[in-house]
Amino acid sequence: MNRARAYLDYNATAPVRPAVADAVARALMLPGNPSSIHAEGRAARAALEAARAEVATLVGARPEQVVFTSGGTEAANAVLSGDLRGRKLPAPTRLLHTATEHPCVAAGHRFLDDAVERLPVTGDGLIDLAVLEDRLAALADESVLLSVHAANNETGAVQPLAAIVALARPHGRTLVHSDAVQAVGKMPLDMVALGLDVLTLSGHKFAAPKGVGALVLAEGVSLDSAFLRGGGQERRQRCGTECLPAIVGMGEAARIARAAIDREAARLSALRDRIEAGVQALAPDAVIFAAGAPRLPNTLHFSVPGLDAPAAVIALDLAGVAVSSGSACSSGKVARSATLAAMGVDADLAGGALRVSLGWNTVDEDVTCFLDAFERALQPLYRRRGQAA
Repeated sequence: MNRARAYLDYNATAPVRPAVADAVARALMLPGNPSSIHAEGRAARAALEAARAEVATLVGARPEQVVFTSGGTEAANAVLSGDLRGRKLPAPTRLLHTATEHPCVAAGHRFLDDAVERLPVTGDGLIDLAVLEDRLAALADESVLLSVHAANNETGAVQPLAAIVALARPHGRTLVHSDAVQAVGKMPLDMVALGLDVLTLSGHKFAAPKGVGALVLAEGVSLDSAFLRGGGQERRQRCGTECLPAIVGMGEAARIARAAIDREAARLSALRDRIEAGVQALAPDAVIFAAGAPRLPNTLHFSVPGLDAPAAVIALDLAGVAVSSGSACSSGKVARSATLAAMGVDADLAGGALRVSLGWNTVDEDVTCFLDAFERALQPLYRRRGQAA
């Protein structure tokens, strides 16, 4: 990557690793359709299934549980819009989700408005477990789909999935889905150990190509109606010829991420902490969002009172640093962050929020580059304060 710039927006998308690009290039040269039975088709099928096994291992599942999709949004929409069945339960009639979910969950479902409940979060962005327990008890006679993201894309707050599943299981009629797009590849995640019924993920968040993702169904859980209908691909759960090069790239990215996950988490959290300390030294009144919660090791979301986030993002970009003011999915929209609003953050403070997210190619030089550029980006704010004073 060009070191003339510091790319610090990995939560939007991670640059593809060179080894992944090589794997994609090799897969592009495979001529066969994975559904064909001749030698070329069998070679393509072998590459597909090898990638499926790598993705399954990354999330603690078996290969047959993995269904490939075009990305995390399609995977979540398939789960929430389809007839998800499991453990001999009827299709859910009610959806519960946290107030900080990604739009692919909050808006990507089949449930009518009066059958959807947004569960409140704490000031650090964590689900209110007491409220969840009360709501599940009140809905004991209904079939419920509970959707809670593993980690928030803006703040990096990591939800207590084990505790959430433990509350859901006694009610017997609840299926638990987790949008794990931001967590997979950045922290250990074992869906079987957690007891999740379904997990969804996206390859480009852990250095695979854009445009490939997966849903992972627990044993005994399925979608009664395929999201895409056609041939028999992906166990008829998602029909259509698979995008083999992207899937192979995702498998390679999963293999690399799994091998390095603990080491990378320690390395990135140290870099993140250096940036956080530098921000607080430059702006003592900076507010770190979700500071009291477990956070992804690569994510820092903060605000400085009075800072104009869009202007700061542009100033940092001109200085050679790429960050964001929140979710890339909200690009071009001047609106208050739904996540920060749910956390009770004042609108003015939320208007100055910046997200710095690190990844496999982040080095010490990028930290220095960001802090130097951020100091310069603060100057207009300090001049205004001086004039006001």
